[in-house]
Amino acid sequence: MILRPLIDPLYERYLRIQCRHVPNHIAIIQDGNRRYAKLLGIDTAEGHRAGADKTEEMLDWAHELGIRYITLYTFSTENFSRQEDEVAHLFALFKEKFLHVIHDKRVEKYKIRVQMVGDRLLLPEDLRQAVDAAEKATRDHTGFFLNIALAYGGRNEIVLAARDILSSVRNGAITPGAINVELVEAHLHGGRGLPPVDLIIRTGNEYRTSNFLPWLANGHESAVYFCAPYWPLFRKIDLLRAIRVFDQRMRLRL
Repeated sequence: MILRPLIDPLYERYLRIQCRHVPNHIAIIQDGNRRYAKLLGIDTAEGHRAGADKTEEMLDWAHELGIRYITLYTFSTENFSRQEDEVAHLFALFKEKFLHVIHDKRVEKYKIRVQMVGDRLLLPEDLRQAVDAAEKATRDHTGFFLNIALAYGGRNEIVLAARDILSSVRNGAITPGAINVELVEAHLHGGRGLPPVDLIIRTGNEYRTSNFLPWLANGHESAVYFCAPYWPLFRKIDLLRAIRVFDQRMRLRL
């Protein structure tokens, strides 16, 4: 541990040399906040806050490396089954972070556009208002795109898109014969226009993608990197290792 401050920068430099190809869009399943809290003997709420702080740190790394799109799996539709007080705390934390975006110097400096993907109708009104405020404040930014998957489920996302398309067919805006891959993609994620996912990262030593962006990730055969650290313990080295997996896959395609 004493040598880590000396060794880590050298290893980071070594990894960066290996990563000639940098993904355009990375999707991250931030797993392990609760287990991190249990490991340290702290409240679950503190574990979630540590995870939120790590997210802010990770944005600096992503910008430095030239990644344009980050999508974070923040709260799934399945997470509503958690204890009521934990969900309430998470929603309060999300509200705080979305409102912070409005005055965050990093957001202005990097021209970060913040967008939510997920089912807004499942969120409480005050959180929806905070999301709307963050999106409005950053809607003209084009330097970096941060997508927050909140109240999100991959199958639910496809169902919502199907409803929109059926509504358009019913209204005569489109014909059934016009439905194709491009049209479906245009209706996914609230029409946010997310590009294909190049790399999925999951922390916390879990080896599944958990219904995350199935159309953009699995459908486009993205690279996947599973790692052991809980999300609050995720390091720049872990991000670079994940990018190395993507780079190796790209070299095989050339």
